[in-house]
Amino acid sequence: MLKRAGHLKAALMLVLATAFWGVSFPTMKALSQAQQASMPGESTWFISSVCVVWRFGAAALLLLGWCAPTLRGLTRLEVMQGLGLGIFGSAGIILQMDGLAYTSASTSAFLTQSYCLIIPLWVALVEKRWPSLIVLASCLLVVLGAGILLGVRLDNLHFGRGEWETVMAACVFTGQILWLQRPRFAPNRVTHFSLVMFAVMVLFATPVVVLTARHLGSALTAYSSVPCLTMLAILVGFSTLGAYLLMNAWQPLVSATEAGLIYCAEPLFASLVALVMPAWLSTLASIDYPNEILTSHLFLGGGLITLANVMVQFQAPDAPVQSAQDA
Repeated sequence: MLKRAGHLKAALMLVLATAFWGVSFPTMKALSQAQQASMPGESTWFISSVCVVWRFGAAALLLLGWCAPTLRGLTRLEVMQGLGLGIFGSAGIILQMDGLAYTSASTSAFLTQSYCLIIPLWVALVEKRWPSLIVLASCLLVVLGAGILLGVRLDNLHFGRGEWETVMAACVFTGQILWLQRPRFAPNRVTHFSLVMFAVMVLFATPVVVLTARHLGSALTAYSSVPCLTMLAILVGFSTLGAYLLMNAWQPLVSATEAGLIYCAEPLFASLVALVMPAWLSTLASIDYPNEILTSHLFLGGGLITLANVMVQFQAPDAPVQSAQDA
């Protein structure tokens, strides 16, 4: 009973992390729109990578202040775990953000959810056993729900630069989820390897900024206004420190497949936030980004995604239950 309660709490914490990531979709879109208006001619690669540097750099500095007293105890395994998460995370975010400039937000969000199919296939290959019928049914419901929620039509789905970059990002995010799940990392302290992760993401993205900026001063100009700094603060507080610390602390208590299904609720939360947040961001940054409207797609698609995650909770937890350190 205690094991089941711990498993359910971990699942709920990952739902909260997913909600925090949902906030990032309208925020990043508004931020990109504001920066493209204020810095015409800068490439989407630059805008994407400089966001990673500022966002995760600020998060790293804040986390450094929090865990500085214990950093002398940083272990080799914590460095290794943070290094892997940082490489996967930065590559995935840059690909996703750049892809978003060449495809619609709905298509991007839909294709990003493909890791809910990649993870069980990978687990099946490694463990040489098929996923359960509940998992397979849940994956199907998530894909169907995401497609309905986002209004994606297969006859209009064509693959160009944006779509391929988004699929590549989904593959990279799959690697991040599986890397976090490795049993050898169980004793690691969440704040320690998260700090390494954030620092690595900054180091990974910095050369992209240098290579793609028209002028190096643009890295400062990008966040020299109050609206851009406000949106950066939202990304740092909710979608970086909040979401990633919850993910890093609680994901090892569930299976990788279940975590992937939970994360697929991100478009649902993004759609809910987009009902009210874009108008506020438009007023803040003087851009044209209207609120989305409430439709039957939100209820039906969101309902199917929710049903998929409820179904998988009836399956016995198959991940080793660890203590959520530094949660």
